[in-house]
Amino acid sequence: MKVSEMPYEHIPFEEFEKTAVEVINGVKNAKNADEVLEWREKYLELAVRYSTAMNLSYIRYSCNTADEFYVKENDYFDEIGPQVGNLMNQYNEALLNSPFRAELEEKLSPVYFKHMEVQAKAMSPEIITDMIEENKIVSEYSKLMAGMEFEFRGEKLSRAALAGYFKSDDRETRKEAYTVLGTVMNGYADQLDDIFDRLVKVRTKMAQKLGYKNFVELGYYRMERVCYDKNDVETFRKNVLESIVPVVAKLRSENAKDLGIDKYMIYDNDVIIPGGDPRPSGSKEEIFNAAKEMYHAMSDESAAFIDLMLENDAFDVESRKNKWGGGYCTEIPKYKQPFILANFNGSADDVDVMTHEAGHAFNAFLIADNKFALEIGCGGMETAETHSMSMEFFAWKYIKNFFGENATKYRYMHALGALSFIPYGTIVDYFQHIVYENPEMTPAERNETWKKLCAEFLPHINLEGVPFLEDGRRWQYQMHIYESPFYYIDYCLAQTAAFGFLLASLEDYDDAFARYIRLMKQGGEQYYDLLLEEAKIPSPFKEGALKELAEKVEAMLSKIKSEI
Repeated sequence: MKVSEMPYEHIPFEEFEKTAVEVINGVKNAKNADEVLEWREKYLELAVRYSTAMNLSYIRYSCNTADEFYVKENDYFDEIGPQVGNLMNQYNEALLNSPFRAELEEKLSPVYFKHMEVQAKAMSPEIITDMIEENKIVSEYSKLMAGMEFEFRGEKLSRAALAGYFKSDDRETRKEAYTVLGTVMNGYADQLDDIFDRLVKVRTKMAQKLGYKNFVELGYYRMERVCYDKNDVETFRKNVLESIVPVVAKLRSENAKDLGIDKYMIYDNDVIIPGGDPRPSGSKEEIFNAAKEMYHAMSDESAAFIDLMLENDAFDVESRKNKWGGGYCTEIPKYKQPFILANFNGSADDVDVMTHEAGHAFNAFLIADNKFALEIGCGGMETAETHSMSMEFFAWKYIKNFFGENATKYRYMHALGALSFIPYGTIVDYFQHIVYENPEMTPAERNETWKKLCAEFLPHINLEGVPFLEDGRRWQYQMHIYESPFYYIDYCLAQTAAFGFLLASLEDYDDAFARYIRLMKQGGEQYYDLLLEEAKIPSPFKEGALKELAEKVEAMLSKIKSEI
């Protein structure tokens, strides 16, 4: 069934609550472990129904944030979501406190129970009102960003469409596009400050109600971090600063010379290849055809996946006004159907959608029938992003289908861009730690903090003279900071794992791909560190862990560059 034809069902909260309470009491009063498992099946039926409705609603809302019906439905889920979360937490606690827990852990999994323990630490009835407020503020931000228009050379563009000009081979065009971006966003600066200030306050209030010093600890629990903590992230951050930052600064400075640039500006950061970064050699339809050919060549499973996606029109990739400005993959559980939203702009990013977001979707396809797919998905988001970022690199074998004679240039651009991303992503996470550990900071102090982190982790980039950005406001259109706090470090961790798979694939593609599929299929059933260990990918949390990786990637880039 096509995604557009899937029926939407409004679920009254009272109806959900009645069934949920029945299940919770059933678990509490069960006479043996088998009875608990029977009640779990009823819970899963309820969860499938609710998640299907919520995700269909969000898909249709994000495709058109001006659709009155789905705006109201999105507001409705903002309102009831925390209450639903509280009922789900009560169900989790009933399982955690069951007298048959030992037997249940044996029949289910200790990993499953660990996730429930963490989920319980992130939820309490006393913060429901605050969670509703948080949801409303996040929606306010999303609507603001989706509704922005940028007038550029006689056209009114969305931010995603304007970003297509950031990769222009003409430096003046890039500068002009960034100037338009900054000038327009300066007009929203006060609103963005106010929205974020309210988010910091409400998130801090929730954390303190739950007995935490600040939102950082609560943020980690909300991200369901079960095998690493703040100290591990600090070690990773140190590894990035010591091993990745110097290599990136060196390579990007050398690349600036190749581009004929003396003073490396922020508007130069999106271009790597002299003469312009490679763009897809075909139209949207040709990109989809190339993706189909690639996934059919990879494996029978990936072939079945892409056929399902294309047959059911499970993509929305056109950029337009009132469409959510980012990209995502989600699932519609009742139909075991992944869905991808993106904003094509004619750049190589369009191909990355068919690899990155499709990596998420392929994983959802593979684990649709796993025991814990509905409750904990593939595990943490660092695991999810390992799936997607690694798929980007496994696509290298077939990348000529998308870029023709520019395939080698794409590989160089892609790898250098991916390596360069790690310091930036680390800044995003570091910034959030500082902000939530110091919730009383003023907007000006937050902006100054961002600028200082940029100077430390991105020493080669100059922000002078670019409106909005020179004031340290780049973080305000990094939507994760507002919408999904503490998510971003997952991208960085995953990028290091993806490089591990890339280096392995260059030596033995079939073996590396088999290890990747094995990691994908264990969604939610194993800890991230153990998944990496089994896949023979070094842990990023050990001191000095990124030194060898940085050296190998630098050598690989040098080899690719010599072939351009």
